[in-house]
Amino acid sequence: MTLEVKVRNNNVEKAIRQLKKKVMKDGLLKELKRRQFYEKPSLKKQRLMKESIKRVNKLRRQQERLNNSN
Repeated sequence: MTLEVKVRNNNVEKAIRQLKKKVMKDGLLKELKRRQFYEKPSLKKQRLMKESIKRVNKLRRQQERLNNSN
């Protein structure tokens, strides 16, 4: 995986902001923080279940909004 940001007109601050956005969008920072320490398999399973429940609830809310607007 390669993230690339071009610096235009010597505007380094803007390039850094773009890089931060790309890193956040890819979830790279979240992944690095998660891998910083060992995660027991049972805790990993709990985390994955919690994330999946969050994802399902988010999709359900979005569908409800679409149904209410129609």
